[in-house]
Formats: sequence, C-alpha cells, structure tokens
Amino acid sequence: MPSPKPLEYGKYYHIYNRGVNRENIFIEERNYAYFLTLYAKYIYPIADTFAYALLKNHFHVLLRLKTKGEIALTSLKTPSQYFSNLFNAYAKTINKTYDRTGSLFQRPFKRIEVVTDNHFARLLVYIHRNPQKHGFVDDFRDWPFTSYHNLRSQKPTTLLRDESVGWFDNLVDFEDKHNVDDEIYEIALE
Repeated sequence: MPSPKPLEYGKYYHIYNRGVNRENIFIEERNYAYFLTLYAKYIYPIADTFAYALLKNHFHVLLRLKTKGEIALTSLKTPSQYFSNLFNAYAKTINKTYDRTGSLFQRPFKRIEVVTDNHFARLLVYIHRNPQKHGFVDDFRDWPFTSYHNLRSQKPTTLLRDESVGWFDNLVDFEDKHNVDDEIYEIALE
C-alpha cells in the first residue's frame, strides 16, 4: 500500500481512523471525553475543527490545518506527527487502563483533502450522520459523541460553529440538510 500524501498546512481535510482489526477504540463513555481532551492538546494548536464523530470503533474529523504563519511552531514536526502524538498518547492510556498491548489504531490514518464547498457541506452532514449509518443508533441525533449538538447550541465551543453552519443558508437549512436521505450524502472514503 502506498504511503498517503503528506498533510499540508492551510488545507482542509477529512481525517478518519479505526481500531486495528476493527476493534473498539472507545471502551467506556469516559474514553470519548479523554480522546477529545487529547485532541484539544495535540490538534487544536495546529488545526481548526469544524465537525467530528467519535464512534465505538472509529472516528471522523473535518478540519483545516492552520497555515505556518498561524501556528507558533516550536519544532520541525509535520502535521502528521501531531496526529501520531495524539494516537500514541490515547493508545498508551487505553493499553494501560484495560491491560492490553500493541497498536490500537490502524496505520496510516486516513486523510482526504476537501477541495470544494459542496464536498465540505456534504462531508459535514456525512460525519454527523455516521453513527446512524453504522447502526449505532436509529437516529443520529441520539448519538452524544458528535459535534452536531455543539454546532446547534449557543454554548461556548472550540469548534468553528459560525463557519460550519455558514456553509449552509442558516441554522434551519443546516438542520434540514441533516434530515435528507443518507444516500445523497455518501462520501467516497478511498
């Protein structure tokens, strides 16, 4: 399998990964919050996040890597190294907590550059609807580990709420687009 194209600063990406052998990466509810804490530590300094979905055995994130000028680069790390640090820190804690060994995530993690407005909007809906697509819930709104509810609320968030909803006509259009049949929003992942 060829190596994935390197991530580039200033570009938009769909980042996703799953557990090795499709194993669960989130064992208990508290694991989701811990992953988001580590995500804030390792990824927020280099990226703006628009949407996410954390599922039992995989996750999806829609983000824009900041430009080098927007980042206080303290080392010569590549963007991929920040993600590796996130995955390694999370895996070490899961391995220690649940008495397991070895890799937790598949390697390399997947990334697709988002280059059109249409792709961005469709992907945002796809990410939020993913728990329903995979049968974790009958209605994606019932899955608590996505950014859907954060984007609809007025509570403070580190997500780029205005920009995310701004890809739609307004909040009502944002919600309406999420209610459309799944097949319209299928995204090619490979």
